[in-house]
Amino acid sequence: MTVLVVGGTGTVGSRAVLRLADRDVRVRVLSRSPERLIELPRGVEGVVGDLEVPESLFDVFRGIDRVFLVTPLSESEVVLGRNAARAAAHADVEHLVYLSVHDVETGDRIPHFRSKIEIERVLQENGVPTSLVMPNNFFQNDLWLRTAIAEQGIYPQPIGASTCLSRVDAGDIAEAAIRLLVGDREPGARIPVVGPDCLNGPEVARIWSRHLGREVTYAGDDLESWGNAMSERMPDWMIEDLKTMYAFYQQHGLSASPEDLEATREILGREPRSFAEWVRETAAGWS
Repeated sequence: MTVLVVGGTGTVGSRAVLRLADRDVRVRVLSRSPERLIELPRGVEGVVGDLEVPESLFDVFRGIDRVFLVTPLSESEVVLGRNAARAAAHADVEHLVYLSVHDVETGDRIPHFRSKIEIERVLQENGVPTSLVMPNNFFQNDLWLRTAIAEQGIYPQPIGASTCLSRVDAGDIAEAAIRLLVGDREPGARIPVVGPDCLNGPEVARIWSRHLGREVTYAGDDLESWGNAMSERMPDWMIEDLKTMYAFYQQHGLSASPEDLEATREILGREPRSFAEWVRETAAGWS
């Protein structure tokens, strides 16, 4: 079996590549950047291609049995997904696992949530046997916030003070995807991948405080202030997309049902990792 990981140098994809390699599965990774491919584990094949250039994909997908598709947050995300779907269909891929979002339909006014829904539709239209891994907000998003959290004592991600998210570890997401890809499951599954705790912004800040040994304060729900602070780090379209997402989180949250949590336990074969456990390990590394 040969598995192609599209997005195999990113947060979830890189973890999926390691798990596949540990299972002695032949792995191919697609990247636009030859430099990123140099960092792949021994025995993993790296190929250069671009989801924005469909003619670059047919050789990449040739001889591939199964695909893990991770599309990036992008203004052209649907186009990228459509090009991948057509290449997968042309290669007669037997099973594609697509990284979507937990309860994606409830947040369909969020641009990148809406893109996930559209890509799922495109995969169906192209006849690609598809399963979905549908994770909540990643723990690892906090790694981008190290300076604010560890040095300034501020938790700046405006996830909401009165609602909560069932955030999840990227390693658990990768493990769920791999179990779908190389297990005996038929295509068509829609698997929520969620954490065991539903936490709001102040609770997240308190967990960081406990494990860093210093006070960390939630910065609050002011999306305009957050957007202004991000203006030199992100393009305008991305800020507006994420502001829409955070507004949704603040109004509705993104919490797991008991059924969601049980589905996560079932696909992993164990309890999902807790946020507190991840923070304890991460904070120890930071110090």
